[in-house]
Amino acid sequence: MTFTHELSAEQRAREDDLVQRVLRSFDDCENPRLDQVLRSLVRHLHGFLREVRLTEAEWNTGIEFLTATGHITDDTRQEFILLSDVLGASMQTIAINNEAYGDATEATVFGPFFVEGSPRIDNGGDIAFGAKGQPCWVEGTVTGTDGKPVPGARIEVWEADDDGFYDVQYDDDRTAARAHLFTDEDGGYRFWAVTPTPYPIPHDGPVGRMLAAAGRSPMRASHLHFMVTAPGTRRLVTHIFVRGDELLDTDTVFGVKESLVKDFVRQPAGTPTPDGRPMDGDWSRVRFDIVLAPSDAS
Repeated sequence: MTFTHELSAEQRAREDDLVQRVLRSFDDCENPRLDQVLRSLVRHLHGFLREVRLTEAEWNTGIEFLTATGHITDDTRQEFILLSDVLGASMQTIAINNEAYGDATEATVFGPFFVEGSPRIDNGGDIAFGAKGQPCWVEGTVTGTDGKPVPGARIEVWEADDDGFYDVQYDDDRTAARAHLFTDEDGGYRFWAVTPTPYPIPHDGPVGRMLAAAGRSPMRASHLHFMVTAPGTRRLVTHIFVRGDELLDTDTVFGVKESLVKDFVRQPAGTPTPDGRPMDGDWSRVRFDIVLAPSDAS
C-alpha cells in the first residue's frame, strides 16, 4: 500500500531548505570521502523520511528499535550485522566490493558468528570437536584465476551444529564446528565437518520481531562458512549450500548464489571413507574447488 500526500509549495520549500542547511554543515569537512558519504547519507535519509512521511511516533519506534539492537549486541552476538543481513545491505556491500573477476569464486555474507582464534587442524582433520550432526567429508583445491594452485592458503571454516546453533550460542565456552587449516603444496585441502542443516537466525531480539511483523521467516538455508586468505589474493568470504534444500530461494539474508550450491552426496553406512576413518552410520561428502581473485582485482 502506498500513501500519498499532496504538499503545498511552502511545505516543500521548508523541507528542501532543511536538507540544504544540513548539507552545508559539512562544507568544512577536510576528508573528501567522509564528505561524500555524509552528504549522500543525508540526501537519502531525508529522501526516505519525506517519501514515507514518517510520523513522530514512527520515528520514536525506530529509535527504540536501534537502541534495543545496541543493547542486545555483545562480544558474541552482533545484532547490527544481523539487521544488515536481513535488509540485504550486507549482500549489496559484498557485491560492490567483490566485483566479478574471471572465474573467481563468488562471495557471500560473513554472518555474525565468526570468532577469531579458532583451533588449527591438519589436512584431513575434524572441525566438529563434538558438535552433533552427520559427518561430512569436505575436499577441494584452491587456485588463482590463472589456474595455478595456491599452497599455504589459510582456510577458516565454521558452521552450526545439527540443532542449529553455533558454539558461541551456548553458555559453556565450548569450541566446536569451527577451525582453520592450510592448503598443501598442490593447493589441496580436506577435512571432516558435519552436514549442514537449516536453522533460524537469532530471532529473540529486535531483528526477529521486525521479521515477524513483516511476515518474513528467520530461516537460513543449510550452509558451511569459508574464509580463504593468501598473499597476493583477494580475501574470500563465502558459503557452500546444500543442493535440494527447500530454503535456497528464501534464505533470510539473501546469501544464496547458484554457483555456491553443491552436491552433498549421502554415503550409506559401510561405505569406505577417504581416509579410512571408521564410520558407524551414514555420512556425506562434498567437493568445493575455490578460485581466488588477485588482490588488485577491482
